[in-house]
Amino acid sequence: MKIAVINSGSSSIKFQLFHMPKGEVLAHLLVEQIGASLSHIHFEYKDEKVLSSCVVKNHHEGLEKIISLLSEAGILSSFSALDAIGHRVVHGGEKFHSATLIDERVIAEIEALIPLAPLHNGANLEGILVAKNQAPLVKQVAVFDTAFHFHMPKEAYLYALPYEMYEKHKIRRYGFHGTSHAYILKQSALELKKEASALNIITLHLGNGASACAISQGKSIDTSMGFTPLEGLVMGSRSGDIDPEIVLYMQRELGMSIDEVDATLNKKSGLLGICGENDVRAILEEPSEQGALALAMMTRRIKKYIGSYMALLGEVDAIVFSGGIGENSPTIRERVLDSLACGIEMDRLANEANATTISTPQSKIKLLVIKTNEELEIARESLALLNA
Repeated sequence: MKIAVINSGSSSIKFQLFHMPKGEVLAHLLVEQIGASLSHIHFEYKDEKVLSSCVVKNHHEGLEKIISLLSEAGILSSFSALDAIGHRVVHGGEKFHSATLIDERVIAEIEALIPLAPLHNGANLEGILVAKNQAPLVKQVAVFDTAFHFHMPKEAYLYALPYEMYEKHKIRRYGFHGTSHAYILKQSALELKKEASALNIITLHLGNGASACAISQGKSIDTSMGFTPLEGLVMGSRSGDIDPEIVLYMQRELGMSIDEVDATLNKKSGLLGICGENDVRAILEEPSEQGALALAMMTRRIKKYIGSYMALLGEVDAIVFSGGIGENSPTIRERVLDSLACGIEMDRLANEANATTISTPQSKIKLLVIKTNEELEIARESLALLNA
């Protein structure tokens, strides 16, 4: 069975073609800078890697270019030849808590949720509409980033605001990166040789966007991101947790507009705001006082979340690192784990080697490094829905 996964951004399309249920990747394509004067296409299949540039005016042309390349390579004749198409959708609100077959009602609901994720849901919807136009008879599935956190207890997802703000306006914590956390959970279960439903783990998706998740008996009971992906950890350019009064101060005393405050918190803060650089690799390669401060703030925040999640979970089977930073930075992992109590012991050689298990045999809590694969998780959830 051939299942395509589409992750449509505001100016990009990430596309992967899987042979399921094996999970074999038949092709991977990335179309970047859609709508710019020149777009770039990365195409990988078998042992081939092809980079090309051309004008791609919109997402429709982007998907047409993708199918053209797949056809020329003899991989796929048309989108109509697919068994299904899975779509990443960032925000599912309270309407969606599992993978969902896309119909007109679902499209309308995703559109209605755009105000909760204006940078993401609109672009995700664009990919859905274009794909449905290209292959109207192929079943299409929406997989929501928020779905994995849907069953958090009420005391975890509510803010201490007037209750009517939740009832009338659905202001609550939703959590994000759920597809990644779900994949990490399943892979951790394989590594630990336990059922996912029996695991208590703390998962850390650490990239330019970052989140932590407390998983009890295979279910998310708390996560660091909230009403939007701004809450929580210190990220590449996002502030993470701050005193909410700061927002009012920025407007009232600094004369900043709502849009300026939004841009500051989402695009000019985090590591970038502290040291002028949002790439952890660059910060580590060129040490500076501000860079050291930025990393200290980032790792300290992660430690605080790990500690709070240990308290919530009581018993922890494993702490799992994932995402671009979590998977590839031994230095950050070491700084996060340094001085953590509870009998945690890191194997320094294994950590330096980016091994899957970086804890010693004596460690009371396993320490794992697992490469996330959100696209494969979307393909798996799409397949499970079709087979249900």
